Amino acid sequence: MNTQAANPFLDIVQARRSAMNFVEGIAIPQQELEEIFSLTRLAPSAYNLQHARYVVVSDPAAKERVRDSAYGQYKIHTASAVIAVIGDMHAYKQAPEIYDGLKLLGAMSPEEYDGTMKAINDAYEGNEAFQRDEAIRNASLSAMQFMLIAKAKGWDTCPMIGFDPEALKETLGLPDNQVPVMLITIGKDNQRKIRPRGYRKPVNEFVDFI
Repeated sequence: MNTQAANPFLDIVQARRSAMNFVEGIAIPQQELEEIFSLTRLAPSAYNLQHARYVVVSDPAAKERVRDSAYGQYKIHTASAVIAVIGDMHAYKQAPEIYDGLKLLGAMSPEEYDGTMKAINDAYEGNEAFQRDEAIRNASLSAMQFMLIAKAKGWDTCPMIGFDPEALKETLGLPDNQVPVMLITIGKDNQRKIRPRGYRKPVNEFVDFI
């Protein structure tokens, strides 16, 4: 059976590429972005704490300010929007709000609820290095899901780590507990400037089966 033909998701995975330049002047509707984010929120996160936060920047002047924080990279200028992916180091503090509904519905016993709250607090409270690692890990999972969903809806993206984190935090007015994880440019890829896909290692070079 041809699993690729039976599963269009595999086509999306193979079609998704990092767009290095975009067709300038194409607006992305907010409703389209909201639909993408509505599916992105289903991405997994540790303890379902949903560490990821996003800031969508589509206003041209605001995009240029973000571009200044990203060493002037031109793809930000041509993109329909640039999206800051943020990891919340204090996501664990929202655990009661996230789990209260399950307890009220009877899907979680009071003992299970208390045990989960204790496990979360024991893992996160006072451990700033772990909080930061978790913010980055879980926001990255969410960001990958965002890019695949965007591709499924006909939009091209590029994840970017080339930026000054402190400058970006100042530009976006982020509090100390929110870590800039990456930028994602989104728009329509300028096909005239597309490059061949880079070399990918064969499976046996990066996977060990034990």
